[in-house]
Amino acid sequence: MAGKVKWVTDIEKSVLINNFEKRGWIQVSENEDWNFYWMSVQTIRNVFSVETGYRLSDDQIVNHFPNHYELTRKDLMVKNIKRYRKELEKEGSPLAEKDENGKYLYLDFVPVTFMLPADYNLFVEEFRKNPSSTWIMKPCGKAQGKGIFLINKLSQIKKWSRDSKTSTFVSQSSKEAYVISLYINNPLLIGGKKFDLRLYVLVSTYRPLRCYMYKLGFCRFCTVKYTPSTSELDNMFVHLTNVAIQKHGDDYNHIHGGKWTVSNLRLYLESTRGKEVTSKLFDEIHWIIVQSLKAVAPVMNNDKHCFECYGYDIIIDDKLKPWLIEVNASPSLTSSTANDRILKYNLINDTLNIAVPNGEIPDCKWNKSPPKEALGNYEVLYDEEMAQSEMPDRDLRSRSGQPMGFKGNRARDSGKSGALTWK
Repeated sequence: MAGKVKWVTDIEKSVLINNFEKRGWIQVSENEDWNFYWMSVQTIRNVFSVETGYRLSDDQIVNHFPNHYELTRKDLMVKNIKRYRKELEKEGSPLAEKDENGKYLYLDFVPVTFMLPADYNLFVEEFRKNPSSTWIMKPCGKAQGKGIFLINKLSQIKKWSRDSKTSTFVSQSSKEAYVISLYINNPLLIGGKKFDLRLYVLVSTYRPLRCYMYKLGFCRFCTVKYTPSTSELDNMFVHLTNVAIQKHGDDYNHIHGGKWTVSNLRLYLESTRGKEVTSKLFDEIHWIIVQSLKAVAPVMNNDKHCFECYGYDIIIDDKLKPWLIEVNASPSLTSSTANDRILKYNLINDTLNIAVPNGEIPDCKWNKSPPKEALGNYEVLYDEEMAQSEMPDRDLRSRSGQPMGFKGNRARDSGKSGALTWK
């Protein structure tokens, strides 16, 4: 009889603990021998730090990659995507093709972003090109909408830099860095309200890249109707969809928590905008996720003891173009509603079924490719190994515009000025 999985967690959430207990796993403390540790991002730092020099054994797995922050810190994500585009450009890849204005045709999915204080002068230059634009400032290392504000005048940045002179602006230390991004001021509205998408993506290995998309994502709505009016720039109930912020609004609904399922969104868009553009939108969202993972794969410490479930935040504009806003390393496991609780319980259940096959003691040597019936609500989004074996012919791959192994419908050359259309 095989031994039982011994688990530890430092995140006291019932959706986790109920899943471990349902499997008959045994809880131990972190000082004992454990097989599975669902840990916070702080703990992962200690586990893989040079000082502690932890050695994980083959029967131990954890739920983060050691340097997940290459994707989940707002500034590093943007830096890695910029680097990835440049590399593809150098290789002459068709994916890095640009239009006549120098905009990427397929890789323009992150709003224009600068790091502050480092890129201050570049930002000013960009701001002056379009002085009526609105920008959103976010601290790199914080979550849940903390410390975020909008600006539409240079004087506001100058005031901010003066106010935070104490440490923030002067110190180049990464802790205090901010990103400033062009605010998507034409978001798609439903019922007059702004929303974003929270999608869950599981990565079992970065090299080769294998990732799964969770079918049960959701939309988070603002409680107050959207207005681009500059008089409402300070009203975060209009601009930020984070539940941590919205739940304090007078109009917050505790039954549905201001959430819609992704399938509801899909139905709504199909009926208002048509099936074809809706499918194209979802293909593009999947495309963005795969490209963002490919951008960080070369720098990610692809430790065989690790897997990770990311929370992707996507905003759709009124032209139905999706934008990647950020990626979260510890998507919230707190439930704001009954449906939310069920969703998160199932998310953890399906994640564990892929990460710890059959609920047996983990073995880091296995090739991490579970059978289809074990995926639950996950579907394979991209499998690099499969992609390479599917298509050794590089010319064909580059012509299709989408890498092989990509789950979306094949992009086909429409013959119009070499544009790619998703059919």
